[in-house]
Amino acid sequence: MALTNEQVTGHAFLAALYRDGYYPDHLVDRGREILLRLCERVEAGRPDGLDALYVLAQAATEEFNALQDAFWEADSDIETVAREEIAADFGFVARAYGFEDADVEELIATRDW
Repeated sequence: MALTNEQVTGHAFLAALYRDGYYPDHLVDRGREILLRLCERVEAGRPDGLDALYVLAQAATEEFNALQDAFWEADSDIETVAREEIAADFGFVARAYGFEDADVEELIATRDW
C-alpha cells in the first residue's frame, strides 16, 4: 500500500539512529519498516479513536521488542538514544494522523526496551 499522508512520506524516520554508527543500518531499516507498516495500518484501518490507535501502535511496539535480540547480536542495543528516537517517531505518527492528544507512553506501553 502506498502511503498518502504527505507528512509521513516526507519524514525521515529514526534519523538520529542512522547518523550514529552504534546502530547498524540494516537493523534501523527494519525499525523504519515497522513504523511505515504502522502508518499503512493507520491509513487502511482509520482508527476511530485513541484506543484503536493504541492497539495498532502497541502491536508495532511488539515488533520492536522482537527486534531487540537482533540489536544485541550486532553488539548494539535499543538504549536511551534509540528509545527516545523510536518514541518520538511513534508520537510523530500519531500527530500526523490527527491524534494530537495521543500519549506517547501509551502508544509504546508494551515495550520492553
